[in-house]
Amino acid sequence: MGNKKNIIITGAGSGLGASLAIKYSQLGNHVILVGRTKEKLERVAQSFNNINYSIYMLDVSSASEVTEVFDKIVKDNQSIDMLINNAGVGYFDLAENITSEQVNQMFDINLKGTIYCTQQVLGPMKERNRGSIINIVSTAGVEGKVNESVYCASKFGVKGFTESIIKEMADNDIHIHGIYMGGMNTHFWGDELQDESETGLMNPDDIADIIIANTEIRKNINVPEVIIKNY
Repeated sequence: MGNKKNIIITGAGSGLGASLAIKYSQLGNHVILVGRTKEKLERVAQSFNNINYSIYMLDVSSASEVTEVFDKIVKDNQSIDMLINNAGVGYFDLAENITSEQVNQMFDINLKGTIYCTQQVLGPMKERNRGSIINIVSTAGVEGKVNESVYCASKFGVKGFTESIIKEMADNDIHIHGIYMGGMNTHFWGDELQDESETGLMNPDDIADIIIANTEIRKNINVPEVIIKNY
């Protein structure tokens, strides 16, 4: 991967965020684990083979909290080389059954959280003319799905934001990536992990490998979209 980086991963306490954190740590990077549950973040960090990591508590849906924590991260680590917007929440039911609280949570965390965190790193990345932002969107950001209407709406918003930022960064050497993957075998779908051979759900470790390979900075190459579908 070349030079070792300071990498922020939101929602790093479980699922794909945890897989990415572990793999980026194994590559020798300084991984900054961000999330709402300290115990989960610490559990992930315990599986690292080094102590080159940091943990910050953050609710990405709070604009003021995002500003405060990102300021602290920069103060502690000088610069942010990569931001992975992975934090997300989903409630799945027929459209008429989704509560207003669930609607707010999905838009506040999935869409606004991605916007707030991205806003914190864009200015400094522009000044240095380098950096990467990876938005974990899911295929719910490219096609409507039964029982996922509001979740899809929030993710379509992330897709629009990501595509617009790519255009805004066209004249800068900053890499923006939208990751659109299908269902993964994580606790996102419930307390128990599923039998992948029966459900067709993907292993988050496999998705993490694909993301890392496709977003590595290479000369004269940018990969704005990575689409990973269930087989």
